[in-house]
Amino acid sequence: MTEARRSTIYLDAELHQALRLKAAATDCSLSELVNDAVRAALAEDEEDLRAIEESEGQPLMAYEDFLGYLQAHGKL
Repeated sequence: MTEARRSTIYLDAELHQALRLKAAATDCSLSELVNDAVRAALAEDEEDLRAIEESEGQPLMAYEDFLGYLQAHGKL
C-alpha cells in the first residue's frame, strides 16, 4: 500500500454523523470508509468507460426503441 496523504474534506453534518455511526458499527476509521467509497466510485467510473469503449462501433438505437426492446425481453 502507498503512503497515506492527509486531506481536508467538508461533509454535510448528517452525512458526517452517518459516517461516524457506520465507522463505530463496523470498527473502521472514517478514513477507511471514505477511502473505500472513493475506490468504489473510481472503479465504477472505470467500468463505465470500459463499457463505452466496448460499445463503439455498435449500431445506435433510439431511446424509445431500446425501452421497447428491454420490455419485450422482460428486462423492465
